Amino acid sequence: MEIDILDFVEQCRRLVKQALGKHAGEPASGAFARWVHVVLHCFRVEEEHSYRETPNRLEYMAELREIFDLDQDELPDYTTIYKSFDRLKMWVWRALLRVSAQQHPQSGHVALDSTFFDRRISSSYYRQRSGNSVQTLKVTTLTDVESLAVLDVHISARWQHDTKTGPQVGRRNADDLLSVAADNGFQDWNTEYEIAALDIDYLVHYRGSSLNATANNTLIRSKVYSQRWMAETSYSTIKRSLGDAVRALGWYRQFREIVLMFAISNIEPLCEPL
Repeated sequence: MEIDILDFVEQCRRLVKQALGKHAGEPASGAFARWVHVVLHCFRVEEEHSYRETPNRLEYMAELREIFDLDQDELPDYTTIYKSFDRLKMWVWRALLRVSAQQHPQSGHVALDSTFFDRRISSSYYRQRSGNSVQTLKVTTLTDVESLAVLDVHISARWQHDTKTGPQVGRRNADDLLSVAADNGFQDWNTEYEIAALDIDYLVHYRGSSLNATANNTLIRSKVYSQRWMAETSYSTIKRSLGDAVRALGWYRQFREIVLMFAISNIEPLCEPL
């Protein structure tokens, strides 16, 4: 999505301060406020800049420096930005994801689905030296079927079965959900019982062609199950906009980068198009 970058950074600043609350102004790496680092990473990922390129762009964009309230001679070094991504915990990125999703209308009807992100962008030498044999990360999300806002993200390097990740994501968001639509990869009796116990309508296709399966599938197709494809639309949007691979090397950095990418995908529709 082609957006006004100044509007994007201003939106990020507003949402980051809201997400961090009283922690927004606390000093972080290099004595810069925590919110400054978080917004810098939003800007870096949105524009696909490297850590070295990010302060260089700030040096020549006075309007951008005004948003960050930084002078040209006090810009953070690229190593400071790099280290801050290590020091900012996962709760920071999840808080930003949650606040960004709340900017969109919440219908309570969500699509539960999984996609994959490539982690092979690092050199084969590094992967061998670090013992990194997993080539893709499995990402399970809850997507609002009306606004396309991504409400929650679960990431796994071990490719857990959908029936393991589905209930986990559902439990975390049970208070805000009315129905969950998913494909038959998420269907088993334990999962169905657990979701139903949370007072959530679980719309998932049964396998096979038995009379019971046929009747159930006909019933759920009469509800909002037909909107399940909205999750795939959100995946297509984010991968066309931000790519389908993670650039970070460490697994914990990759997890944070993916959550940040989905938060950015929620923020982009709030910005003015070019």
